[in-house]
Amino acid sequence: MRTHLVAVLTALLLAASSVPLSPATYAWPTPSAEPEVDGVWPLDPEPDVVRGFEPPPHPYASGHRGVDLAGAPGQAVRAALPGTVGFAGSIGGKPVVTVLHGGRRTTYEPVVATVERGDEVAAGAVLGRLVVTDSHCFPAACLHWGLIDGETYLDPLSLVGGGPVRLLPLWRDAPATTRLPWTPPLQRWRRPVDHAV
Repeated sequence: MRTHLVAVLTALLLAASSVPLSPATYAWPTPSAEPEVDGVWPLDPEPDVVRGFEPPPHPYASGHRGVDLAGAPGQAVRAALPGTVGFAGSIGGKPVVTVLHGGRRTTYEPVVATVERGDEVAAGAVLGRLVVTDSHCFPAACLHWGLIDGETYLDPLSLVGGGPVRLLPLWRDAPATTRLPWTPPLQRWRRPVDHAV
């Protein structure tokens, strides 16, 4: 019985190893040296990031599905990529503009639109004006900018070379501080009775 089981398992392993797998099945993604930067900042001049991208652990969890960029009331909001305006109106009382870019879309809020659904826009074209009402930074004005690929939220800063923070060492050639020489722990420790003497 055991010999039969070993033979069956061996045959299954050989059969599985001979089945060609597509590269997408087993290939690990290799990080590129520089991510492709194909967008422009939606606010000009380049704004400060007030709050970064905080993706939720699952679709219905809380998180921050975009970034908040510091702006000024009435400031022009521009398309980050060329595309077609997919929505320009109000969602739950908040003015929103969405631009479609093939399978991706960018969202801008709170923005009073100067474009209409179906308008073709170039990267950097004005979509509307930033308002304070419904701003994530109220009473200040800030733009909530989002990027969605299919149904997956992505960090819109990746369009302009921002993206996730990469940690670097504190020093390059020499440590920032020198270490003290090591001493065994028992040489530093004093018993309570040693203080009485």
